[in-house]
Amino acid sequence: MNFRTLKDADVASKRVLVRVDLNVPMQDGKVTDTTRIDRIIPTINILRQKGAKIILLAHFGRPKGEAKPEFSLEQIVPALAHAVKHPVAFAKDCIGDIAEAAVNAMNDGDVLLLENTRFHKGEEKNDPDFVKALAANGDIYVNDAFSAAHRAHASTEGLAHILPAFAGLTMEAELTALEKGLGRPARPVIAIVGGAKVSTKIDLLSNLVEKVDALVIGGGMANTFLSAQGYDVGKSLCEHDLADTARAIMARAEKANCTIILPVDAVVAWHFEADAPHQTYGVDAIPHDAMMLDVGPLSVDRIKAAITDASTLVWNGPLGAFELHPFDTATVAAAKHAAERTREGRLVSVAGGGDTVAALNHAKASDDFSYVSTAGGAFLEWMEGKPLPGVDVLKKQ
Repeated sequence: MNFRTLKDADVASKRVLVRVDLNVPMQDGKVTDTTRIDRIIPTINILRQKGAKIILLAHFGRPKGEAKPEFSLEQIVPALAHAVKHPVAFAKDCIGDIAEAAVNAMNDGDVLLLENTRFHKGEEKNDPDFVKALAANGDIYVNDAFSAAHRAHASTEGLAHILPAFAGLTMEAELTALEKGLGRPARPVIAIVGGAKVSTKIDLLSNLVEKVDALVIGGGMANTFLSAQGYDVGKSLCEHDLADTARAIMARAEKANCTIILPVDAVVAWHFEADAPHQTYGVDAIPHDAMMLDVGPLSVDRIKAAITDASTLVWNGPLGAFELHPFDTATVAAAKHAAERTREGRLVSVAGGGDTVAALNHAKASDDFSYVSTAGGAFLEWMEGKPLPGVDVLKKQ
């Protein structure tokens, strides 16, 4: 890997500014999902073992450059301290006298969380003066927040230009997994892309058809492709105005020798609700007054066969309305099959994106995938082939 990692860093007794992702879901003042907190613990632990002073930088929500109590990171401290199994100090600002005093009070191995970096307008603007103010409290910079790496902000990109910069363990794991997914994958490579709208994933689809051997398209997106081929999709979610775009993507795939796998049958219902009355039809016989809410059993068999034939799988987006039973059937079946192949050592499986993580958790398949990314936008932009500023700045020169 051509990135500077913690293996390359001497951190003993150093002030280490660690950019982490603490943008966690909360309800009634308590963290409801600790996944992102859990992911940063290995980096914090190794820095503590090496005797560093660990100073955490993070954002929370979108305060738009203003200090708003509802976006304070102070409410994260109890969950963070519980996960670290060590006291976590808190400073009510991330720069200036308050931050400096808190850092000066630290001993080797201590953990300090600074207040939301986005309370300052200079964070999202990557303002050089704000970068310097952040850097004043650190000797070394570690980025462990891949999920924010697609943003060229002060704490995600700017700091790496003026302090020795390294990838944290979570960032390193993510980059290693992504390299196996699309960078230098074992072939054949299959991608599964689902979700509601083609319009949000045009760049993604255009990039993937150049890089994978087979592309499964599911969810509402598949309806747009089917409609573009002349099928009547009834009242299904469909972007009819993107028919030309869908046809262009199919043409590009054919030129690149990428097989596009679309549903051949679908589970349809007349109401968008759990346990709604439903029937399975071929895609050439969808009732005019019904909507497709999941791909059908014949399509699932085709998808599972494609997964069996593959050495690498990259997954973003569910195959159907997985939040509603029984329209989760295809997503669960494909996820379980991919998990089984991965357990057997026959498949490298990389997945990411909010809905994808939720769907794989629902299928109880996440733990068996090679890697499941908690990064939403950054994972999507990586799949689109776009540069990630927070990653590029960590590359070895």
